Amino acid sequence: MSDAESATKPFTIKGATGDWEIVVGLEVHAQVTAQAKLFSGASTEFGAEPNAQVSLVDAAMPGMLPVINGECVRQAVRTGLAINAQINKWSRFDRKNYFYPDLPQGYQISQLYHPIVGEGSLEITLDDGTTKTIGIERIHLEQDAGKSVHDLHPSMSYVDLNRSGCALMEIVSRPDIRSPAEAGAYVAALRQLLRYVGSCDGNMDEGSMRADVNVSVRKAGQPFGTRTETKNVNSVRFIMAAVEHEAKRQVDVLESGGSIVQETRLFDPNSGTTRSMRGKEDAHDYRYFPDPDLLPLVFDEAFIDQCRASLPELPAAKRARYQADLGLSPYLAGVLTAEKETADWFETALAATAAKLGKGQAEVSLRVANFVSGDLFGALKRLGKDIGESPVGPDALAELLALGADGTLSGPLMKQVFEAMLETGERAGAIVEQRGLKQVSDTGAIDAAIQTVLDANPDKVAEYRGGKDKLFGFFVGQVMRAMAGKAAPGVVNDRLKALLDG
Repeated sequence: MSDAESATKPFTIKGATGDWEIVVGLEVHAQVTAQAKLFSGASTEFGAEPNAQVSLVDAAMPGMLPVINGECVRQAVRTGLAINAQINKWSRFDRKNYFYPDLPQGYQISQLYHPIVGEGSLEITLDDGTTKTIGIERIHLEQDAGKSVHDLHPSMSYVDLNRSGCALMEIVSRPDIRSPAEAGAYVAALRQLLRYVGSCDGNMDEGSMRADVNVSVRKAGQPFGTRTETKNVNSVRFIMAAVEHEAKRQVDVLESGGSIVQETRLFDPNSGTTRSMRGKEDAHDYRYFPDPDLLPLVFDEAFIDQCRASLPELPAAKRARYQADLGLSPYLAGVLTAEKETADWFETALAATAAKLGKGQAEVSLRVANFVSGDLFGALKRLGKDIGESPVGPDALAELLALGADGTLSGPLMKQVFEAMLETGERAGAIVEQRGLKQVSDTGAIDAAIQTVLDANPDKVAEYRGGKDKLFGFFVGQVMRAMAGKAAPGVVNDRLKALLDG
């Protein structure tokens, strides 16, 4: 992004006629976490054989009628509450009419005029620490289409209807996004929130969360320009690339005397470019009308209260609590709350460590946070595992940290024991006993090791006593090596200084 200014300033595209501002709105399609589809009992499990999860409703057989899945309604309401949105107690389904080979009905059941969730917002944090609130216009429920596969036969396309009828939440942002970085931060924050709430798994590589990227450009202070819509972009990185490429393309078109066509485009991840797919329709082109087979959705305040009570502590609140109550830095709080599973694991380990040491959680929080974010995350990355697959559980980690805190293990020994725990799955205490890895604090043994080191290095002893203080670190290392890393570092430092200065 060589022609972009920093995230703290407005992102502009520098053209021959001056600076252009980007305007972005995102329509994120998030597949609702549910065992069955929106209007049928067919399974939604990912990875099944093609057309193995298709009911008569999904296939649009004559006489089949849709029946609403209440769990999908509940998840949409919970998501709306998580973004502080207006929950509409009365909403209605509409038919959006268009032909597509993998849309058997010839229409999509959606919610244009009366969505289940109204206006809300989401705060994003950029890399430089600045924050911005992005408005969310609506969340509506709709059914997904199937999937057309074009690369299995030279002259025919195949259709897989497994996804047909799966429930989607379409989360429509306001055109408040002004840079590729803001677009990426918004999608990442939304994905994190959905995963915390449990209303979508956020697996973008599986297609359960994807975005239609609406981009236009304008000179500062001018009205919005004509927008294009780049369909079904399925990663944060690709969304950012699509925004940047499309904005630059539009500037080039306008500055060469052309005009922007309102159209639907596709993003090519290999080239990082967009290409025209078809003209962009307006709402009237789809001939929306109320679906005659479905009654309006109506629920009361008690249902909304139940949905609100089911929400977990959300990422922003959790980050704030970690900083205020546990004394963690914004960086550590962000790392540990990035995924709900990580935060839950950390909190379990924190509670167990505090109990074993007989201290408050705030007193041991930094010790636990540093080990989890450093040693544990590093090991898991090396092993190719996520935290739910960690060979070392929260209570086992607490035992290891307690052995370090009470002086049984030095820092190097803790790392050695931790590696053994990863390899064997055994507890720290058992490994320490079996391998004789307890830290040595016996001054007699340490003095003997120090004397051996001093006797072996008379020239360096003379240099140290002649004023070359930096050699102290050399002696510490030699003593620790002689004692196989088992000597208590504090005792080594004290005894070594006494014997060198004596």
